[in-house]
Amino acid sequence: MTAIGHVTKTENGYKGQLKTVSIRADIDIVPNRDKSADTQPDFRVLTQGVEIGAGWIRRGETSGKGYVSLALAAPEFGPRKIYANLGRAAGQDDENVFALIWNPQD
Repeated sequence: MTAIGHVTKTENGYKGQLKTVSIRADIDIVPNRDKSADTQPDFRVLTQGVEIGAGWIRRGETSGKGYVSLALAAPEFGPRKIYANLGRAAGQDDENVFALIWNPQD
């Protein structure tokens, strides 16, 4: 599993950094206050005040535990979206720290 960043849970979502070989951006994952239907995302992903993605709360098939699934898109990423899940950061004891685990769709 490849971590493409880390975030820390805050009172208002998550805050951290997206890091790839060519991209380094501070991100905020905030609750979607305008959610009016189940198909709409639970979170919005922002960098420098610009929305670059969304997140949905999902349940693990075997564990039944909740996690956040992200879809990110920006011109810097090219024509494809980046998919990631928030998961436990390797070697991290702090329950509020999560890794952005890259989930390639290929």
